[in-house]
Amino acid sequence: MSNSRNPVRPATRAPESVKTLLGRISQLTRMPVAQRRQAQHDWREWLKNRLPEGLEAHITGVVERDANLTVFAESAAWSARLRFAIAELDTEIRSQSAAIENVQVKVLPRR
Repeated sequence: MSNSRNPVRPATRAPESVKTLLGRISQLTRMPVAQRRQAQHDWREWLKNRLPEGLEAHITGVVERDANLTVFAESAAWSARLRFAIAELDTEIRSQSAAIENVQVKVLPRR
């Protein structure tokens, strides 16, 4: 039988400092911003040289993180076309970077 006067309360954690939180984020990213930007540029160039002509122009971004390569397209229609084209490059992508385990295409409209 439980005591309704003394309900069990979950343990609360003390708030963490901003410095601690930012330190944790930088540990997760493992790569400086300049290096990430260069990697994104390199992947865009790599894709530009291998995708059918004109398709690369509809890519709004490329991000490599946590064994995933994510290619962003400007619309759902271009995302579908990119998904098929990139699927044909899957073996080449993985040979380009052994760290890549998953390749995905998502929609990210231009601003």
